[in-house]
Amino acid sequence: MKHLTNLAIAAGVFIFTKLYADAISFNSIELSGVNLVGHLLVMIFVIQWIAYVPAFIFKTEKFYDLTGSLTYTAAILFALYSTSTSQSLDLGSLIIGAAIIIWALRLGSFLFIRVHKDKKDGRFDTIKTSFSQFFMTWTLQGMWVFICSSAALVAIANPTGVVVNSVFAIGLVMFIFGFVIEVIADNQKTAFRSIPENKDSFINEGLWARSRHPNYFGEITLWAGITVMSISTFEGMNYLAIFSPIFSYLLLVYVSGVRMLEYRGLKKWGHLDDYKKYKNNTPKLIPKIFS
Repeated sequence: MKHLTNLAIAAGVFIFTKLYADAISFNSIELSGVNLVGHLLVMIFVIQWIAYVPAFIFKTEKFYDLTGSLTYTAAILFALYSTSTSQSLDLGSLIIGAAIIIWALRLGSFLFIRVHKDKKDGRFDTIKTSFSQFFMTWTLQGMWVFICSSAALVAIANPTGVVVNSVFAIGLVMFIFGFVIEVIADNQKTAFRSIPENKDSFINEGLWARSRHPNYFGEITLWAGITVMSISTFEGMNYLAIFSPIFSYLLLVYVSGVRMLEYRGLKKWGHLDDYKKYKNNTPKLIPKIFS
């Protein structure tokens, strides 16, 4: 019964993402009679399903996050290449594409190194032994990649190219700000964990003294920036792609990120007065400006 439920969820995830793709693909360039956004949807999910096969055979999650990041890169490169065959690449498309590729390669390599250093990702201890649950997880990653990048994909696929204006500049500043916050937060936590004495302690210094999850704040901000960079190119149903940063927020706060880490933190340090004080005085997501 559990296998059927997991497979049904995977099917539902793909169908929902397909319907979303159909809705936002208004005015997309076409390849062989199919709009580019539709091609990208299939490409993104197929990559996940192919990668799932060796991952399940060897019961490993070690290249899960890396595959996600490489899928972002592949989708953006394919979108840029496909656009270049029908028109000259515009500056806006190149900037958006470069921003996502830089983010994806940085995050993918960071997570890949971390999981190999830790020998495993605890989230997958029970998941990777179930063929249906593991398949569902890889399918969910396909949805994550497509929806998070959807605003950028819609903009790049527009026949007239990406509009570069003052709104685009604001979005670029938002992306850079979010990216820098995420990188600094990740590096601070890595440095903190590298100290043996901190093995069983929670980090409450640097950006982590201003937010309990500054890395996720940075990621949500950078995707909002990508959407703002893209929005001046939108027409009609393209505006539904504004769901991209909303989806990122919902996913990171209520599904895979903040919720899980808050639960683990409470379970591990909830009895400590210092942790209770940290939780009471430190915002969950948006960093406080003043200490």
